[in-house]
Amino acid sequence: MSLNSPVRIVRVDIDGRPRWGLVEGETAYGLQGEVFGRYERGEKLGTLDNLRLLPPTTPTKIICVGLNYRAHAEESQMALPAEPLLFFKPPSSLIGAGDSIILPPHSQRVDYEAELAVIIGRRCRNVTPQEAWHYVLGVTCGNDVTARDLQRRDNQWTRAKGFDTFCPLGPWMLCALDEADVADLEVICRVNGQVRQRGRTADMVFSPAQLIAYTASIMTLEPGDVIMTGTPAGIGPLSPGDLVEVEVENIGVLCNPVKAAD
Repeated sequence: MSLNSPVRIVRVDIDGRPRWGLVEGETAYGLQGEVFGRYERGEKLGTLDNLRLLPPTTPTKIICVGLNYRAHAEESQMALPAEPLLFFKPPSSLIGAGDSIILPPHSQRVDYEAELAVIIGRRCRNVTPQEAWHYVLGVTCGNDVTARDLQRRDNQWTRAKGFDTFCPLGPWMLCALDEADVADLEVICRVNGQVRQRGRTADMVFSPAQLIAYTASIMTLEPGDVIMTGTPAGIGPLSPGDLVEVEVENIGVLCNPVKAAD
Protein backbone atom coordinates (compact mmCIF):
# COMPACT_ATOMS: atom_id res chain seq x y z
CA MET A 1 0.00 0.00 0.00
CA SER A 2 1.30 3.44 -0.90
CA LEU A 3 1.18 5.87 1.99
CA ASN A 4 0.63 9.58 1.39
CA SER A 5 3.88 11.32 2.44
CA PRO A 6 4.01 9.79 5.93
CA VAL A 7 5.98 11.51 8.69
CA ARG A 8 7.57 9.60 11.57
CA ILE A 9 7.52 11.38 14.93
CA VAL A 10 9.30 10.05 18.01
CA ARG A 11 9.70 10.99 21.65
CA VAL A 12 13.22 10.41 22.91
CA ASP A 13 15.13 10.83 26.14
CA ILE A 14 17.84 13.47 25.88
CA ASP A 15 19.84 13.87 29.10
CA GLY A 16 16.85 12.79 31.17
CA ARG A 17 14.36 15.06 29.40
CA PRO A 18 11.78 14.06 26.79
CA ARG A 19 12.13 15.59 23.33
CA TRP A 20 9.98 15.30 20.23
CA GLY A 21 11.83 14.37 17.07
CA LEU A 22 11.30 13.91 13.35
CA VAL A 23 12.78 10.74 11.89
CA GLU A 24 14.49 10.73 8.51
CA GLY A 25 16.05 7.42 7.62
CA GLU A 26 17.65 6.22 10.85
CA THR A 27 18.29 9.71 12.26
CA ALA A 28 16.11 11.75 14.61
CA TYR A 29 16.04 15.55 14.41
CA GLY A 30 14.57 17.89 16.99
CA LEU A 31 11.01 18.97 16.32
CA GLN A 32 10.70 22.75 16.40
CA GLY A 33 7.16 23.96 16.98
CA GLU A 34 4.11 22.12 18.25
CA VAL A 35 3.59 18.42 17.58
CA PHE A 36 -0.18 18.99 17.55
CA GLY A 37 0.16 21.99 15.24
CA ARG A 38 2.89 23.44 13.01
CA TYR A 39 6.46 22.23 13.27
CA GLU A 40 9.68 21.90 11.31
CA ARG A 41 12.92 19.96 11.51
CA GLY A 42 15.55 21.20 13.93
CA GLU A 43 18.97 20.00 15.04
CA LYS A 44 20.19 16.42 14.87
CA LEU A 45 19.44 14.44 18.04
CA GLY A 46 21.13 11.19 17.07
CA THR A 47 20.53 7.89 15.35
CA LEU A 48 17.66 5.70 16.49
CA ASP A 49 19.95 2.91 17.65
CA ASN A 50 21.69 5.34 20.02
CA LEU A 51 18.59 7.00 21.46
CA ARG A 52 16.17 5.79 24.11
CA LEU A 53 12.72 5.84 22.56
CA LEU A 54 9.88 6.90 24.85
CA PRO A 55 6.19 6.15 24.27
CA PRO A 56 5.24 8.33 21.28
CA THR A 57 2.46 10.15 23.15
CA THR A 58 1.50 11.33 26.63
CA PRO A 59 -2.23 10.59 26.79
CA THR A 60 -4.77 11.65 29.35
CA LYS A 61 -6.41 8.25 28.73
CA ILE A 62 -5.90 5.02 26.83
CA ILE A 63 -9.14 3.58 25.50
CA CYS A 64 -9.05 -0.06 24.45
CA VAL A 65 -11.54 -2.09 22.43
CA GLY A 66 -12.35 -5.70 23.21
CA LEU A 67 -13.42 -8.41 20.76
CA ASN A 68 -13.01 -6.26 17.66
CA TYR A 69 -11.82 -9.18 15.49
CA ARG A 70 -14.29 -12.00 14.87
CA ALA A 71 -11.64 -14.74 15.11
CA HIS A 72 -10.43 -13.42 18.47
CA ALA A 73 -13.98 -13.40 19.83
CA GLU A 74 -14.31 -17.02 18.70
CA GLU A 75 -11.07 -18.12 20.38
CA SER A 76 -12.21 -16.30 23.55
CA GLN A 77 -15.58 -18.10 23.32
CA MET A 78 -17.39 -14.79 23.56
CA ALA A 79 -20.11 -13.29 21.39
CA LEU A 80 -19.34 -10.33 19.16
CA PRO A 81 -20.58 -7.14 20.84
CA ALA A 82 -23.34 -5.15 19.15
CA GLU A 83 -21.43 -1.96 20.01
CA PRO A 84 -17.70 -1.42 20.64
CA LEU A 85 -16.66 -2.92 23.98
CA LEU A 86 -14.56 -0.24 25.68
CA PHE A 87 -12.20 -0.40 28.64
CA PHE A 88 -9.29 1.68 29.94
CA LYS A 89 -5.62 1.26 30.56
CA PRO A 90 -4.01 3.86 32.83
CA PRO A 91 -1.30 6.13 31.39
CA SER A 92 1.01 4.66 34.05
CA SER A 93 0.99 1.39 32.09
CA LEU A 94 2.84 3.00 29.15
CA ILE A 95 6.34 1.96 28.12
CA GLY A 96 8.30 2.59 24.94
CA ALA A 97 10.17 0.44 22.47
CA GLY A 98 12.95 -1.52 24.14
CA ASP A 99 11.52 -1.14 27.64
CA SER A 100 10.77 -4.31 29.60
CA ILE A 101 7.34 -5.80 30.18
CA ILE A 102 7.36 -6.82 33.84
CA LEU A 103 5.35 -9.92 34.76
CA PRO A 104 3.66 -9.21 38.11
CA PRO A 105 3.58 -11.84 40.87
CA HIS A 106 -0.22 -11.45 41.06
CA SER A 107 -0.71 -13.37 37.79
CA GLN A 108 0.20 -16.82 36.52
CA ARG A 109 -0.57 -16.01 32.87
CA VAL A 110 0.24 -12.76 31.11
CA ASP A 111 -0.62 -12.56 27.40
CA TYR A 112 0.50 -10.44 24.45
CA GLU A 113 -2.11 -8.71 22.25
CA ALA A 114 -0.80 -7.02 19.08
CA GLU A 115 -2.81 -3.99 17.97
CA LEU A 116 -2.98 -0.93 15.77
CA ALA A 117 -3.13 2.14 18.03
CA VAL A 118 -4.60 5.48 16.95
CA ILE A 119 -3.38 8.75 18.49
CA ILE A 120 -5.75 11.73 18.64
CA GLY A 121 -4.42 15.07 17.39
CA ARG A 122 -7.03 17.58 18.53
CA ARG A 123 -9.95 17.75 20.93
CA CYS A 124 -12.72 15.54 19.66
CA ARG A 125 -16.33 15.31 20.80
CA ASN A 126 -19.51 14.18 19.02
CA VAL A 127 -18.13 13.59 15.54
CA THR A 128 -19.39 11.33 12.78
CA PRO A 129 -17.33 8.43 11.41
CA GLN A 130 -16.91 10.47 8.24
CA GLU A 131 -15.37 13.33 10.25
CA ALA A 132 -13.39 11.24 12.70
CA TRP A 133 -10.12 10.85 10.80
CA HIS A 134 -9.66 14.64 10.70
CA TYR A 135 -8.98 14.41 14.46
CA VAL A 136 -6.17 11.85 14.18
CA LEU A 137 -2.52 12.82 14.60
CA GLY A 138 -1.04 9.42 13.76
CA VAL A 139 -0.92 5.70 14.34
CA THR A 140 1.53 3.37 16.04
CA CYS A 141 2.04 -0.23 17.17
CA GLY A 142 0.59 -1.28 20.51
CA ASN A 143 0.57 -4.29 22.80
CA ASP A 144 -2.44 -4.66 25.10
CA VAL A 145 -0.64 -6.84 27.64
CA THR A 146 -3.19 -8.70 29.77
CA ALA A 147 -3.12 -10.79 32.94
CA ARG A 148 -5.47 -13.38 31.47
CA ASP A 149 -6.17 -15.30 34.66
CA LEU A 150 -7.10 -12.10 36.50
CA GLN A 151 -9.28 -10.98 33.60
CA ARG A 152 -11.24 -14.23 33.87
CA ARG A 153 -11.43 -14.04 37.65
CA ASP A 154 -12.47 -10.41 38.13
CA ASN A 155 -15.86 -9.02 37.21
CA GLN A 156 -14.17 -6.18 35.29
CA TRP A 157 -10.82 -5.79 33.56
CA THR A 158 -9.08 -2.92 35.33
CA ARG A 159 -6.59 -5.02 37.26
CA ALA A 160 -5.83 -7.42 34.41
CA LYS A 161 -5.11 -4.61 31.95
CA GLY A 162 -3.67 -1.95 34.22
CA PHE A 163 -0.33 -3.12 35.61
CA ASP A 164 2.72 -0.93 35.08
CA THR A 165 4.45 -1.82 31.75
CA PHE A 166 1.24 -3.38 30.31
CA CYS A 167 0.91 -0.87 27.42
CA PRO A 168 3.97 -0.81 25.16
CA LEU A 169 3.58 1.73 22.34
CA GLY A 170 5.93 2.68 19.54
CA PRO A 171 8.47 2.84 18.18
CA TRP A 172 7.11 6.09 16.69
CA MET A 173 3.93 7.72 15.41
CA LEU A 174 3.34 7.57 11.69
CA CYS A 175 1.52 10.78 10.79
CA ALA A 176 -0.01 12.45 7.72
CA LEU A 177 -2.02 9.37 6.78
CA ASP A 178 -5.41 9.03 5.19
CA GLU A 179 -8.04 6.74 6.67
CA ALA A 180 -7.62 4.45 3.64
CA ASP A 181 -3.95 3.95 4.54
CA VAL A 182 -4.87 1.93 7.65
CA ALA A 183 -7.91 0.12 6.22
CA ASP A 184 -6.11 -3.12 5.35
CA LEU A 185 -2.78 -3.50 7.15
CA GLU A 186 -1.26 -6.73 8.43
CA VAL A 187 -0.91 -6.96 12.23
CA ILE A 188 1.66 -9.50 13.44
CA CYS A 189 2.94 -10.60 16.84
CA ARG A 190 6.15 -12.58 17.20
CA VAL A 191 7.56 -14.11 20.36
CA ASN A 192 11.23 -15.03 20.12
CA GLY A 193 10.99 -14.71 16.35
CA GLN A 194 8.02 -17.07 15.96
CA VAL A 195 4.76 -15.67 14.57
CA ARG A 196 1.94 -16.02 17.10
CA GLN A 197 -0.65 -13.62 15.67
CA ARG A 198 -1.37 -12.59 12.11
CA GLY A 199 -4.44 -10.59 11.15
CA ARG A 200 -5.52 -7.63 9.03
CA THR A 201 -7.15 -4.39 10.04
CA ALA A 202 -9.73 -5.03 7.30
CA ASP A 203 -11.09 -7.79 9.57
CA MET A 204 -12.05 -5.37 12.36
CA VAL A 205 -15.71 -5.45 13.33
CA PHE A 206 -15.63 -1.67 13.91
CA SER A 207 -13.22 0.45 11.87
CA PRO A 208 -10.87 2.97 13.51
CA ALA A 209 -13.11 5.85 12.37
CA GLN A 210 -16.17 4.14 13.84
CA LEU A 211 -14.29 3.60 17.11
CA ILE A 212 -13.26 7.26 17.30
CA ALA A 213 -16.82 8.46 16.64
CA TYR A 214 -18.34 6.02 19.12
CA THR A 215 -15.84 6.87 21.86
CA ALA A 216 -16.19 10.63 21.23
CA SER A 217 -19.96 10.31 21.68
CA ILE A 218 -19.25 9.23 25.27
CA MET A 219 -16.19 11.22 26.34
CA THR A 220 -14.09 14.09 25.07
CA LEU A 221 -10.90 12.88 23.43
CA GLU A 222 -7.90 15.10 24.08
CA PRO A 223 -4.74 15.56 21.98
CA GLY A 224 -2.44 12.62 22.64
CA ASP A 225 -5.16 10.23 23.75
CA VAL A 226 -4.86 6.67 22.46
CA ILE A 227 -7.43 4.28 21.06
CA MET A 228 -6.25 0.67 20.92
CA THR A 229 -8.31 -0.92 18.16
CA GLY A 230 -8.39 -4.57 19.25
CA THR A 231 -6.32 -7.68 18.64
CA PRO A 232 -6.58 -10.51 16.10
CA ALA A 233 -6.67 -14.21 17.00
CA GLY A 234 -3.66 -16.01 18.41
CA ILE A 235 -3.25 -14.56 21.91
CA GLY A 236 -0.94 -16.48 24.20
CA PRO A 237 1.32 -16.30 27.25
CA LEU A 238 4.61 -14.57 27.83
CA SER A 239 7.49 -15.88 29.93
CA PRO A 240 10.56 -14.26 31.47
CA GLY A 241 13.30 -13.96 28.87
CA ASP A 242 10.93 -13.66 25.91
CA LEU A 243 11.24 -10.96 23.28
CA VAL A 244 7.84 -9.89 21.97
CA GLU A 245 7.47 -7.95 18.72
CA VAL A 246 4.38 -6.20 17.38
CA GLU A 247 4.56 -5.28 13.72
CA VAL A 248 1.94 -3.29 11.85
CA GLU A 249 2.48 -3.19 8.12
CA ASN A 250 3.97 0.09 6.83
CA ILE A 251 4.17 1.50 10.38
CA GLY A 252 7.01 -0.23 12.21
CA VAL A 253 8.04 -2.91 14.68
CA LEU A 254 7.67 -2.53 18.45
CA CYS A 255 10.07 -4.76 20.42
CA ASN A 256 10.00 -5.37 24.17
CA PRO A 257 11.82 -7.89 26.35
CA VAL A 258 9.89 -9.67 29.10
CA LYS A 259 11.09 -9.94 32.69
CA ALA A 260 9.80 -11.30 35.96
CA ALA A 261 9.20 -8.80 38.75
CA ASP A 262 12.11 -8.34 41.14
